[in-house]
Amino acid sequence: MDIIIEDGQEESPDADVEELKEELEAIQVTAEPIIEPTIPNITKEDFSEYPESYKDNTNKEKLILAYVENYRRQYVHLFRDRKPLFLNPLNECGIEKFVCTTLRPTLLSYKALYHWQGCAEFVADYLTMKQLEPPQELPMCLFSPSTILKRQLGNCFDFSNILCSLLLGAGYDAYVVSGYATKEICLADESRQICPLLQPKKEVLKEAEKPEPRKYTVKPPRDLRSKFIIKMEARRKKEAEEEEKKKQQEEEERIAELEKPPPDALYGLRIHAWVLVRGGKREVPEDFFIEPFTGQSYPPSSPSFLGIESVWNSTNYWANMQNCASGCKDMSFDLMDTEKWEYMLAGSDQTQIEIPDAEEELYDLDDDEKENEDEKHLDMPATWVLPICVTKNQYEMRCPQGKKTTLYKKAKLEKYANYLLKDGLVTRLSVYDNNELTDLKRVQESFENREDKLTTRVHQGGLITEDFVEGRPRSLQQHVYKASNPGPEAERTMTFFHKKLRVDGLCKREETPTEMTEHFVNRDDFLFLRHVLFGKRQKKVAPATAEGPPRPILKITEKFHRNDALSASKDVEEQIFIIHEDKIQITYHREDPNITASTRDFYKPPNAEEKGGSLQWSNDMTNTFQVNPHGSPAKNLAIYENLLQLIQTEQKSIQAVRSSEEEVKEILMDRQKEELASELAISVYDTERNEKAKKHRKELERLAMEEKLRRQEMEMDYLAPFLAQIGNPDKISKTQAFKLKEDCLADLKQRLIDKANLIQLRFEKETSELHKRQQDYQQKQVAMTKEDEEQYFNYCSEAMFRIHILELRLNRHKQMAPHKYMQLEQKLRQDPRLSEQRFVKIII
Repeated sequence: MDIIIEDGQEESPDADVEELKEELEAIQVTAEPIIEPTIPNITKEDFSEYPESYKDNTNKEKLILAYVENYRRQYVHLFRDRKPLFLNPLNECGIEKFVCTTLRPTLLSYKALYHWQGCAEFVADYLTMKQLEPPQELPMCLFSPSTILKRQLGNCFDFSNILCSLLLGAGYDAYVVSGYATKEICLADESRQICPLLQPKKEVLKEAEKPEPRKYTVKPPRDLRSKFIIKMEARRKKEAEEEEKKKQQEEEERIAELEKPPPDALYGLRIHAWVLVRGGKREVPEDFFIEPFTGQSYPPSSPSFLGIESVWNSTNYWANMQNCASGCKDMSFDLMDTEKWEYMLAGSDQTQIEIPDAEEELYDLDDDEKENEDEKHLDMPATWVLPICVTKNQYEMRCPQGKKTTLYKKAKLEKYANYLLKDGLVTRLSVYDNNELTDLKRVQESFENREDKLTTRVHQGGLITEDFVEGRPRSLQQHVYKASNPGPEAERTMTFFHKKLRVDGLCKREETPTEMTEHFVNRDDFLFLRHVLFGKRQKKVAPATAEGPPRPILKITEKFHRNDALSASKDVEEQIFIIHEDKIQITYHREDPNITASTRDFYKPPNAEEKGGSLQWSNDMTNTFQVNPHGSPAKNLAIYENLLQLIQTEQKSIQAVRSSEEEVKEILMDRQKEELASELAISVYDTERNEKAKKHRKELERLAMEEKLRRQEMEMDYLAPFLAQIGNPDKISKTQAFKLKEDCLADLKQRLIDKANLIQLRFEKETSELHKRQQDYQQKQVAMTKEDEEQYFNYCSEAMFRIHILELRLNRHKQMAPHKYMQLEQKLRQDPRLSEQRFVKIII
């Protein structure tokens, strides 16, 4: 066909073809070199340590890989602009495995790993992070959890694989997520986050129980305040709070803007894997994410997670069909919604879709049920990985090399394994005032397994706070003192476990160089406070090593609770012993209608502290204020006896103060010795660390082995029964040795003859029985049926076989018996217990 040009000239089609070829040849395309996937260098020798499931695929696994390939092709056809799915990476041996079969739900026998917090913390601490290379590409390999736990090194997919396996074993509805995250999440950079130990704990506010309305109640007094004024005050208060909140929010936004990380060139492209825990199981109220590198939980609306490509667990695989333009904030995790998630295996429990109600489908219900019964789906193959096993030593070691350091915003957290350090330190949290971590503000140390029951020690502002658990000799619970002056007679506060542990009911002691205050609870004498005021020591010339005199006591103040068994005018509320003035002040409890309390002052005579001395009474020694003027005044005898009792009480109070000072010194001395020793408590069940139990166990094993060997020697000793007949003597005489030899040979000879006779007896018995059956056959041959004849012939064949075997055994026994006899005789000659040379030496 010719083409007509506008000017009327014809142009040949061949010329157009040539021109088109020239134009196409001018277009040059340069292809980028293809990067071959890198497979880990695993030698053939390394394959031997893996089971057969690592080196090859079963028929069912090959079938599921065919399903995976079909699923991948459909996904690529529908979503050409999205990255490929993480479906069938290579394992340790370079074999393709489906990611769902790499999960192995496991529940380990450790209490902490039954909850998601313990599982996440263990995985984050036990493994060392390895970044994806390059960060925007999926990894080519996914090793089994057992291999990763053995190497303690893995990327985000390895972390998530192990964590999801532990969570599934613990009963959580957990999934591995393949998606995109920020640079800080992918690199486990927590330098802009607050340390979890410093975050305030969420307090659950309990609603106050409303009192039940009563029919007869006293009406509250009428409120005479102006409602307008109350309303205006509430408005001003609300405006002030809003203004303060606004300023605080602006300040937080300004600080957040300053601390904002620099822009990332790969934002939205960094591939990351984490774990999704859906609500419903294990009392989980709502969905949340777990970051495997740090073990922290995040809500799905967190801006740190930018998108999701797919999720999977041990039963199925789902591809995300939702738009991730706004991250995971508006994403639905209802995996049964086929418009948002595309599953791979239709037979999974998570993919059962409810049939919508429709009138036209009701008639076809029976047909659908029949089709569903006939329809079969491919289920997930069994996992190919070895069981996840974590020994007790591995679990207790937790971190690689037993220690790990994490940097947070203005904080640094150091973790150590149990028994790694001599002082039992397990965590050290250092808090700083700046982001550069140079201005130290506070140090908090946590301890475990200490003999002195110390749990935490906090250094802050020049003060040291030590907390203890129950079990110390003097029931010390907390000790706060100055780091610059840890000795006695300095500023300190001691708190004690007072419930059922201290007889004196002491719960708190506060001390300064000049004062000491003690608080009591649940005492029989109703004492709840004792305050002591000390004076300055007098300077005396004494040796440097000699202990100085105790601090002089100036005043002791004791306060008591109300004793309902006594009247208020006789129940003491406060008694003050002014020792340097020889004065005692007593204040009684106030009675209900009165606004003041009765008081009485005593002035001690000069000889009040002399033993056996008599006190001279005078009215000038007391001063009384009585609230009730109409009440009868106390008699002089009662006042005198009260004075004597108070003098004794004063001496007891002074002794109690001195005992408290001695107790403080003893506690400080014990703490000094404990810090120098730093002994750790080891359980009797810990056979690896408990040296005493270990030695005892080894000694028992040694004794058991010796007993076993002795019994074996006894069982193998051919002379043992003959030695027992003569009483197992330590030394054997020549006569006994000859007798033992003769008896042993005679016994063997008799046993050989008995065995031959037994074989001959059986031979004769079988021959006699056969002869009888033959005679019986000759007599009844004519009347026998075919079955009887067949039974007779079978018996004859078996009997002849047995007779032949017995004949062979007897002939062989006759041949071997002399050899056995000679062997025993040779053995007896060589036995050191019966050797002739032994008796020759003894005679010489």
